[in-house]
Amino acid sequence: MRFMMLIIPKGYENAAPGTAPDADSVAAMMRYNESLQRAGVLLALDGLHPPSMGARIEFPGGKAKVLDGPFSEAKEVVGGYWMIQVKSREEAIAWASRCPASTSCVIEVRQVQDLADFPQDVQAVVAQYPEVPVSRQ
Repeated sequence: MRFMMLIIPKGYENAAPGTAPDADSVAAMMRYNESLQRAGVLLALDGLHPPSMGARIEFPGGKAKVLDGPFSEAKEVVGGYWMIQVKSREEAIAWASRCPASTSCVIEVRQVQDLADFPQDVQAVVAQYPEVPVSRQ
C-alpha cells in the first residue's frame, strides 16, 4: 500500500518567498528521511516553496483563471510530502509519528488510490491510456 504523508506547517500559508527551515531542522529531517530509505519504504519526497511563490488556477464558467499567491483564504498549506510504501495504514501512521517535525507542524497520512480501488467502468477508461503513468495495481 502506498501512502502520502503531507507535512502542514502552521503559519506557512503566510511565509514570505524564499522562506526555508534552519540547518538544524533540515539535519534532523534528513536523518529521518535516511531511516525511511534504509527501511526500504521511501518512494519519493520533496519540500514545497511557500504559497507566496505559487499560483492557483480556478475555472469559473469553465475558463481558466490564474491567481498568484499568497492566498488570503488559505488556513493550512502543505509544506512537503513523503510517498511511502508499507503494509498497512497503521505502519504509515507509525512512520509519520517518528517524524522530527516541530510543534507547529501536523502530518496528514493519506492512502494513495490504486486502479483496483475504482469500479470496473473507471478501470476500463484508464486502460485506454496505457502510456499514462497511473498505478495499475
